[in-house]
This record gives sequence, structure tokens and C-alpha cells, in this order.
Amino acid sequence: MSKKAALSLTALSLALGSAPVFAQSETAAEGFIEGSTLSLINRNFYFNRDFRDGESATGNGYSEEWAHGLMAFFESGYTQGSVGIGVDAFAMLGLKLDSGSGRSGAGGTVDLLPYNSAGDAEDDFSRVGGAVKARFLDTEIKAGDVFPATPVVHFGDARLLPESFKGVTVVNNSLDDLTLQGGRLHAMSQPNTSNTNDDFVTFYGGGVDAPWLGYAGGDYSVNENLSFSLYTSRLKEAWNQHYFGLSATYPLSDAVVLLGSFNYYKATDEGRKLLGEFNNSIWSSSLGVAFGAHTVTASYQRNNGNNDFDYLRQADSIYLNNSIQYSDFNSPKEQSWMLRYDLNMAGYGIPGLTFMTRYARGWGADYSNANEVYMRQDDNGAPLTGQKRWERDVEARYVVQTGSFKDLSLRVRQATTRATAFESDLNEVRFIAEYPLSIL
Repeated sequence: MSKKAALSLTALSLALGSAPVFAQSETAAEGFIEGSTLSLINRNFYFNRDFRDGESATGNGYSEEWAHGLMAFFESGYTQGSVGIGVDAFAMLGLKLDSGSGRSGAGGTVDLLPYNSAGDAEDDFSRVGGAVKARFLDTEIKAGDVFPATPVVHFGDARLLPESFKGVTVVNNSLDDLTLQGGRLHAMSQPNTSNTNDDFVTFYGGGVDAPWLGYAGGDYSVNENLSFSLYTSRLKEAWNQHYFGLSATYPLSDAVVLLGSFNYYKATDEGRKLLGEFNNSIWSSSLGVAFGAHTVTASYQRNNGNNDFDYLRQADSIYLNNSIQYSDFNSPKEQSWMLRYDLNMAGYGIPGLTFMTRYARGWGADYSNANEVYMRQDDNGAPLTGQKRWERDVEARYVVQTGSFKDLSLRVRQATTRATAFESDLNEVRFIAEYPLSIL
């Protein structure tokens, strides 16, 4: 998905041609009915995660699920008048195609499907929701089920169904090239649940009894070659989190462009310190070059804190260059570098076909001073130190350009990771077919 805050993510995702499942309208058509849209997305998802003879929820060392998702999204236009009123609504259905005991189960990390009381994957699950919205001049307010997209809270869309949040969001575009956003959220859904009113859950710290999550910030494009973002958020009783991002391009010629980005997060404990005491800062930077059909990017990332840099579970709220398919490279004191290559076959006469490969290596993870929530220890109870890992990803994607199956997307992703005691060794394959249909 396109993320304006980080150029490396922006440029490379544009090369892949993907987009959010549920994007906010940039312009609002006049009329409740006249401005309405209805879309249907079919998503077929196969996920296999092999733990290389390590432990898994099923005990056999691997997890495997295959499912199909149907997602309908309705967005009305706005009523006439100085204050326009409208509604958004969605209905989602997930269907199990193949999985079962021995291949998936509660406590796993694939999370395409929910699990029953016996720990086995359910045959199906569904989720419905909606929001009321109002527009006044260049400001849009939504209340209900919302899909915020910022560096500090961003709905996740890496599983069968996207996650959503409950609360109120505000977006303002009064000034040219400046987008201001804010919101107050009181619940979230996980991608493999029917409930849209779940408690907040973080990726590394687990569930948090936080009453609300608030955020505010903006994105500003100085010109077509330079933009930056500034956001802040509070997960009440747990953390304050602040973000700064900068992205830039510099054309050397009509065919060669330099790419650069910088991302910085500062996170501190808040209120009752439900995730313990911490004072983390983590940053990443990238430098790349795009020439013809090719893009090569190198990035470096470093966590200066004593604890894992945390974010909401299965969300995309981590705009760091080295947060990739499986690994985030965000452990305490961890440093990492990554080299990435993208190829767009449109330049060779095959529009819609893209390839990507990347290799990242992290070192120096040290839990000596981690708090009790994020502490990781060896078999003797001593904090893990000197931890290392690497990940290699390969991806191919094709989007049909014309005909009856226009916009049909076929995507295969493969990841290999190896690590010392603090992480799993695994091989992973994901196949995702997606077919969007515009009904209205």
C-alpha cells in the first residue's frame, strides 16, 4: 500500500501497484445516491509457514491454511447542503477451503481463520460494520467502523480480511498539499475474528486494557520531490508514540531518479504503564536509485531502546524500512541493513508483471535491560544477548490489464528466515489471488 511518509515504501509499493482495500475518498460527489459506490473484492489466500522442525501450535512444526474472502464495501455520497451527511458500510465473509487439525490451530501465527473451542479452524466467519460520516467544506468526519491510515495507527491488510477500528476520525484537506488527520478509537478487530469490538492487542506485549487510542498529525508535500509527515498518538495507560518521516526524490535524468527516506519513532510509557516502563527510539533510512524498469534500494535501521518497539497486532502501523514480510528488526539495541531490488516488466513489454527480492540482516539484539513485559530469556533464565537474524524474501505479482478479468491480481510471496534463540527459523509461502469488482 502507498504510504506517503516513507519514500522507500511509497516508491516500491507504487512499483507493485497495490492499494488499500478500503481507501478514503479524496473528493466527494454531490448527492447521497449520485455519489455512491459499491465494490466487491474476492480474495483467495493460501498460507504455509514451516518452522523447520521447531515448535508450532499443532506440534508438528508447520502451519497451513487456505481460505477465500468476500468483501463488499459501500460508500454513499453526501446529501446536498453546507453540511453533507453520508454512510459507509461493509460486509465480509471468510470461508475455509482447506485446513484442519495438525495443520492449524489456536496459538498459531498464520491467523487466516478463527478457531473453535477445540483449537481447530472454523469453517467460516463473517464481519459487518458501518460508519456515519459528515462533510463540511474540506473536512470529513466519520464515526463508527473506520479504517485509519497513518504511521501511528494503520489498519492491517496482510491476512484474509482487513482489520478495522471503532471510533471517530477526522480528515482535513483545506490547504494545498497538506492533509491533517486525527481520531479517537476505542476498539479494534483482528483479521480472523467476527467481533468488531475487540480490545487493543499489541504485537509484542499482547493484550492491553486501554480505554482508547488517540492520534493526530499530518502529511505535507513541499513539492513533487519532497514530502514529510509528523504524527503523535497515545494508547491510554500504555504508551505515547511520536513519528517523523521524510521522503525525497531527485531526478538525475529522464531515466534515472535517486530515492531517499528517513523514518523515526519515539515511544515512552504512559499512565498506568500497562506495558511496563520504557523509553524507546528507533529509526531507519534508505537510499535508492530507479533506472528504467529497475529499482535498487539500501536501508539501515537501529533501535536505541531497551525493549522491542511495539505496535498494534496485525496492523500496518510500523513505517520502518526494515519491517518486512516476517521480521521487523525492532528488538532492543538491534541494528540491521537491507538490500532490495524491484523489477517492473512493463519496461519489457509485459505491463502488470513485477518482481521483488530483498535480503536483510540484523545483529546486536540485547535484552539485558528489557522490562518484564518484553524480556526474553535463555533456558537458564538469563536475558538473551548478542542475538542475530536474517531474512530473504522473493515476490512476484501480476495484475491483468485488460479484458473481462481486468484488475485480477495474482501474487506469490516466499520468505526464509534464520535466527538465534530469540526468533524462529522458518520458511514461508503465501499465494494471494484478488479480484475487485466495481458494482456502482
